[in-house]
Amino acid sequence: LLAAGALAALAAAAPAVSADTADGGALADSRARGAYLIRAGGCVGCHTDHAGGGAPLVGGGAVPSPFGAFYAPNITPHAEHGLGGWSEADFVRAMRWGIAPNGAPYYPAFPYVAYSGLTRRDLADMWSYLSALEGVERPNRPHELAFPFGFRPLVMGWQFLFFAPRHWRAETGRSERWNRGAYLSRHLLHCAECHTGRNPLGALAIGLDYAGHKGIADEGTVPNITPHETGIAGWSESDIVWLLKTGFTPEGDDVQGSMAALVRHGSSHLGDDDLGAVAEYVLSLPPIDNRVRGEPAEAAAQGADEDYDYDFQ
Repeated sequence: LLAAGALAALAAAAPAVSADTADGGALADSRARGAYLIRAGGCVGCHTDHAGGGAPLVGGGAVPSPFGAFYAPNITPHAEHGLGGWSEADFVRAMRWGIAPNGAPYYPAFPYVAYSGLTRRDLADMWSYLSALEGVERPNRPHELAFPFGFRPLVMGWQFLFFAPRHWRAETGRSERWNRGAYLSRHLLHCAECHTGRNPLGALAIGLDYAGHKGIADEGTVPNITPHETGIAGWSESDIVWLLKTGFTPEGDDVQGSMAALVRHGSSHLGDDDLGAVAEYVLSLPPIDNRVRGEPAEAAAQGADEDYDYDFQ
């Protein structure tokens, strides 16, 4: 369980970047925006081995999946083990197209499906921040995947079948705040990547956006966050903001597992305006009937607490 004291303190900030006065105010502002975006996008949470006491952004711990364990790489500008040999164009290509500088496709455990909708300016700011960090020498850990998923060319077939870049366009007839929430939720925070079930090949299930799923054995269930009674019906914008800032539901239950890491290392660092925009967007989603943890009596018999529907694991 997340300790309230730890949440109050929040995690240590992403590594600082010195703002050289020779760079000018525009570059300093770009790096500051980039730091905010890197944190909000989950990069610090995923590319840091928090359990192992690793330094920020030098590579993450195991991310379990039905296909095996993935390990997020070192994204500091280290010449050998990080992004030191990358250009900004390489970074944009990776984020928008899921393609490495050497032409190899990335596994969709890296959520480029969502990141592909990030604006060119946001990507430039993120690169401005990352490229100004100090490179850290830490070799990347290879993924541990079951046969035949370790054969990377298969990912090209997956991309052909399931991936098309999602270029961002604001929706007319919607408020600026709603559009900001949509942009953050769909792309930067990539909420659907976790809260949507997947087909046997790992692509997002059609028609079940944000409706939760059973998850995998050691990660627990992923809740329905649509405004349905099997999801978060009855929640207010302030309830959602509270959860994303503190890790606690309106009932006082604390989030767990990967959601706890997302709050601690990501969403708790967002500004109130952005959190409110996310809440407005999420509450506007079509309600989907999808109870992921069974009926209350059955769940209670199996030891679930009374807030089991909202026990974000």
